[in-house]
Order: sequence, then C-alpha cells, then structure tokens
Amino acid sequence: MTSLPPSTKHIRAVTEAYLARQPDERDSLALLFAVLAGADAPTSRKTFPVHVTCSAILINGERHMLHIAHKASGKLLAPGGHNEPADQHLRDAALRELHEEAGIPPSAVVPLAGYEDAPLDIDVHAIDANPSKNEPAHHHVDFRWAFHLGAEHAVTLQEQEVDGYQWRPFATAASPTVRAKLAQLT
Repeated sequence: MTSLPPSTKHIRAVTEAYLARQPDERDSLALLFAVLAGADAPTSRKTFPVHVTCSAILINGERHMLHIAHKASGKLLAPGGHNEPADQHLRDAALRELHEEAGIPPSAVVPLAGYEDAPLDIDVHAIDANPSKNEPAHHHVDFRWAFHLGAEHAVTLQEQEVDGYQWRPFATAASPTVRAKLAQLT
C-alpha cells in the first residue's frame, strides 16, 4: 500500500480551522491559497515558489518551549521540516520531525487542548536560494502544531542536522508569532 501525502483538501480544511481562530491572518496566507489552487503538490519540497512545511511546538511542564539549533541555518527553531510521502496529515509531519530531530516519539506527547486538529500558528517565511540543491529562493508556509510533553523523555539529537537544543520560556520563544500565541495560553 502506497502512502499519500496530505491532500490539498486536508490542507485547506486545516487552514480554515486555523483561520476560524485567527481570521485576521487570512491575507498573510495568500501564498498558501495560491499554491492550493495550483496543480503542484503543496507539500512537495520541489513545488516552487512556495510549499508547506510542518513544525512541532513542544511545551514542557515548566511552560518552556523546545528549540533546536539547526546546522544548516544556524538558527534556534522548533523541530520541523519538509513533509515526507508517509505523512498522511500535516500533524504527522510535525510529529515525525520531532522524533527525528529530538528523539521524542509521538507516544511521549499529547496535542495542546483545543489544537488537536489545527495548528497553533501558520507562518510564511522566505528561504534563500540554495544552488547546491538547485533550489531557487522560495517561501515556506510552516504549520506549527502544539504539543505538551506528556511523559518525561530525554532529548536525543539527530547529530547530522542539529547542534544542540534549549528549553526556552514562552517570553523568549524564537518566533514572535508563536511567542504571542503562547502568551495567550492559560
């Protein structure tokens, strides 16, 4: 049986569920709606000038968020990346990336209450051209799914892609949009 990546219908439904909470962000997602209207697979890393990625916002018991130091960018970011063919839903990609980059399995986390079917944040950001990968400058539309660390589990880094990690208080989360949304959580 061949796995199928998240369908355009699934991505649109998740986006609309997100926009039901954040209606003022509809205009900022214009690039996403353009790729959803096209013929190319929105989750393919070869779809240009924009494609979908997924990240995991992992929150521990001290209300800190996990940040991973990525070698490629040199930035502290939430665990995340491109979708793979076996990721049937967007949330699956975030969970897989969390496991791959930080060694935390899906069984050790639970979705943030109220965010089981919609991400906490959707961010559109520019990516520089990478001639070594034959990639032009493009945009990622990053679906950021929120999870609580449900069971104590050590972070075990994937050393090929990441250099380290930090648990940061909500007020110092690297992403301003995530920081603002985390500040609103009770």
